[in-house]
Amino acid sequence: MSSAGTTAHVLGPVDQIPLGEGRAFGVGGEQVAVFRLRDGSLRAVSGVCPHRGGPVADGTVDRQVVICPLHQHAFDLTSGCSTTGAEPLRTYRISLDGEQNLVLRTAAV
Repeated sequence: MSSAGTTAHVLGPVDQIPLGEGRAFGVGGEQVAVFRLRDGSLRAVSGVCPHRGGPVADGTVDRQVVICPLHQHAFDLTSGCSTTGAEPLRTYRISLDGEQNLVLRTAAV
């Protein structure tokens, strides 16, 4: 699926991510962390911490920030910017389709 310079990747049902948690997905050779926040909203960022390669999807998450489980670097889930001085995470557009599947959009190559 693609349109206007983006490619859509269907990741599967939203229910595979419990509320308040994240999961890692392989997309186009990269790891992406997708979070289903307690309010039901979705966020997607790079799945690997730029500091030392920590698994971002396994981090502690609240409604705005995820904290890498290895060295406690914090990242804003909307902008990807670090609040603790690490390099930023890439952000992705994530949504649901009509069948409640996660759809991640990446820039077409």
